[in-house]
Amino acid sequence: MNLRAVLIASLVLGAVLTGWLVLRHRAHQAVGGTGSGRSDFVLRDFELISLDKTGKEAFTLRAPLLEQTPGARTMELSSPLFLLPDINGHYWSVRSRTGWVSKDHDELRLRGRVVTVSPTEDPRRITMNTEQLNVYPNTRTATSKAVVTVAEPGLTMRGRGLQADLAAKRFTLLSQATARYVPSH
Repeated sequence: MNLRAVLIASLVLGAVLTGWLVLRHRAHQAVGGTGSGRSDFVLRDFELISLDKTGKEAFTLRAPLLEQTPGARTMELSSPLFLLPDINGHYWSVRSRTGWVSKDHDELRLRGRVVTVSPTEDPRRITMNTEQLNVYPNTRTATSKAVVTVAEPGLTMRGRGLQADLAAKRFTLLSQATARYVPSH
């Protein structure tokens, strides 16, 4: 074997080894990424009070788990309970399986068995049930594209899509609306 063949074989082997190491390093970076993939912070069994821009309570949140999304400053929630104050200082209660809070805390996206109940002090006790509800605490409004049932004493309404003004207790079902009125005796 001559020196030239040994040199070429060594260079080819070095190139193959270098290429393999580069590919391995890139694959490791893709899996690990530049960040850790972990939440910026995690809260367990907590209560959080969010204030609006004027310093008034926008909502209170209780949940077993909150994770802040890395880099996005949004929050993912498990089994949240939101308490939304009305103008009298009484609280609407909103529960769901999961929740999401926007970066500015001005939008809440609730998914899975969403149950909304008007304040206990309200004689016109209202309950809303749906699978999906978006709540805007600063304007005290809520929307949904899913099927929604709104019930109060003597009246049950059901339809697809909702626009709600929680402050005024006005609800608009957007399509396929039905209502059942049962007069009280």
